Amino acid sequence: MFESPKLYNESGFKKEDDAKQFIASLQGKKAKITELKKSKQKENAPLLFNLAEIQNQCTKRFKIKPDQTLEIIQNLYEKKLVTYPRTDARVLSTAVAKEITKNLNGITRGYKDEEVQGYIKKMVDEKYSTNLIKTKYVNDSKITDHYAIIPTGQGYENFNSLPDLQKQVYKVIVTRFLAIFYPPAEFNKIQVTVEIEEEKTKETFNASGKVCINQGYLEVLKPQTKSTASEKTVESLEQNNENNEKQTDLEILKTLKKGQELEVQNFELKEAETSPPSRYNSGNIILAMENAGKLIEEEELREQIKGAGIGTAATRGEIIKKLERIKYMEINSKTQIITPTLKGETIYDIVYNSMPDMLNPKLTASWEKGLDMVAKKEIEPKVFMGKLEKYIHSKFDKLVVKM
Repeated sequence: MFESPKLYNESGFKKEDDAKQFIASLQGKKAKITELKKSKQKENAPLLFNLAEIQNQCTKRFKIKPDQTLEIIQNLYEKKLVTYPRTDARVLSTAVAKEITKNLNGITRGYKDEEVQGYIKKMVDEKYSTNLIKTKYVNDSKITDHYAIIPTGQGYENFNSLPDLQKQVYKVIVTRFLAIFYPPAEFNKIQVTVEIEEEKTKETFNASGKVCINQGYLEVLKPQTKSTASEKTVESLEQNNENNEKQTDLEILKTLKKGQELEVQNFELKEAETSPPSRYNSGNIILAMENAGKLIEEEELREQIKGAGIGTAATRGEIIKKLERIKYMEINSKTQIITPTLKGETIYDIVYNSMPDMLNPKLTASWEKGLDMVAKKEIEPKVFMGKLEKYIHSKFDKLVVKM
């Protein structure tokens, strides 16, 4: 059925009757394993927090807005608990990495959190390396003014007086930091391809299983959101059931061999609907703004805006705050989901129909390129400003004519 017009994608039929006919044609046939791959997969801890990443994380965990997150981390910085918050970097400099044991020792001595102390004790007992120099977490070329947000290992004389939410945000930063010293998470993975002959053709099906055999850094980065005892119990039971099912499936897959014939016991029909992309919330829109340049097709311009995006680490939260204040959009206080207002949609339509390139990050990229050329003295500042003013006048002249 591959590339059949009856399919809307490789795993779904447009009509239920076509799916039932396809199942009927396969009934009673035997399946043969044509490919079998067994592998071990390793997954390293994620990079450290920059401002955009921690804002997104705090929106998900605590349902707070990006400007609130910045305010909290700014306060932690002023209390000397974390490094400078307004940063786009997710890595450390070589100089900082060489002195990183100072941060760890400070956390060990001053941060009276039982769970965190347990993570540090395991690092010591298991003799995890603290040498980060040749890891992905250290890269001088990806740092401009400031490196990633990490705990300083200082300022604990101010910790007890902090509000509870600020203590929780601090712990999120600490655990992300500790995770980079832990070994990778390890998984056993099996992929199986089977074929079933059907009226001179062969239908191909795939199955796979993946089970975590060593938690590694995942032990540190487990969820830290608040929940009641009953909620924790339900979560635990659901997780155990899910893991048991995965383990059972993997054990079945382990017994299979290439070339083996299998008797098909059952085919199931599952009804599903396509759904539109999820709406942005106040956290992940920060990431979208940070990576806006990825939408540009021209490689030269895309490279120009790389690392810039819309706004800066320091201003993106304020941009969102202003759009809400002037009622271009609304943010649900409980879910942080963003929806445009009628006023916002109207403004968008006006700009789209009069100056559509103002909505395209390609324009920002071209301006960034011009500024870069000025900085490198490839063009005179007045030449760039002349072109910029000419562009603005031409757009407003057209807008006046249309109105």
